[in-house]
Amino acid sequence: MVRARQVRPRLSHLAAAALAGLLLASSAHAQVQAQAPVERRVAVTFDDLPYQASDAVLCDPEATLALTRDFLAMLAPLDSRATGFVNEGRVCDAARPALVAQVVTLWLDAGLPLGNHSFSHPDLGAMTADQYLADVDRGAEITRPLVEARGDRLVWFRHPFLKAGETPEKKAAVEAGLAERGYRVATVTLDNNDWMYADLYRRAEAAGDDALMRRLGEAYVAHMAEALDHYEPYSAEMNGGVEPPQVLLLHANALNRDWYPRIHDLFLRRGYAFVSLDEAQADPLYDRPDTYAGPNGISWLHRWRLTADERPRYEPRPPAWVVEMYEAR
Repeated sequence: MVRARQVRPRLSHLAAAALAGLLLASSAHAQVQAQAPVERRVAVTFDDLPYQASDAVLCDPEATLALTRDFLAMLAPLDSRATGFVNEGRVCDAARPALVAQVVTLWLDAGLPLGNHSFSHPDLGAMTADQYLADVDRGAEITRPLVEARGDRLVWFRHPFLKAGETPEKKAAVEAGLAERGYRVATVTLDNNDWMYADLYRRAEAAGDDALMRRLGEAYVAHMAEALDHYEPYSAEMNGGVEPPQVLLLHANALNRDWYPRIHDLFLRRGYAFVSLDEAQADPLYDRPDTYAGPNGISWLHRWRLTADERPRYEPRPPAWVVEMYEAR
């Protein structure tokens, strides 16, 4: 971690410059919106709270809280209206529950809603529906009381790996169990491979390789643009020619700490307004039936297409050098 801290000041300087440019872009965007209604909307979500980091970092309360504060400080001027999804078991037993409670409190103090992402981030395909639902219950033991103490409710649940059941029977059992617990499933329409970039980015940061970090960050932003080029017309085809409000899946990690402002700016430049998850999923598109049962965690756009017996068109993969580096790590 020492070498990573040596890199951070240089990246923080770059992030400050990016934010300055972003504020100018936001001002111009606001002027455009005053003249014409915005047709594109996106709800931003960050999974895997407290943070995607090494076990050693996540078992160090001071380090974890510092990473959380840095991440929230990055989000503060952007007004992305993001929702975070918590894995309460992401930190070691010695640090829990106090550390999870502190992280959850920081997110809530920042005015950002939270959802349940399970306790241990399990693979639904490797367990029964009852075992999965027990993990879901355990994943809210700390978060729910803190949310309810503020007069709110813990409503959203995001499936780990986006896996909702590999058989119709298991899928139905999990859906019924979540509904009984008062959860709504947080869908995803804009999926990407930020987790792949993030793993390589964390390793580059630990090695003090800021050149590779920059290369990965630039490639990540370019990949997000390619994903939008795919998903925007694809989603419009399924919605009467009009793009629906989208739900974007990202993760809380060092990659997005340093490069999410560029992603935010990318959405602004493409005419998006940032909305809450509630607003996005209030769109009638999200009421479409989803009967897909299979081993893969895929975008709900693909699920709805499969439900309608139509062939999905899957999103572009990262460039070959990123995939090869990830597979060889």
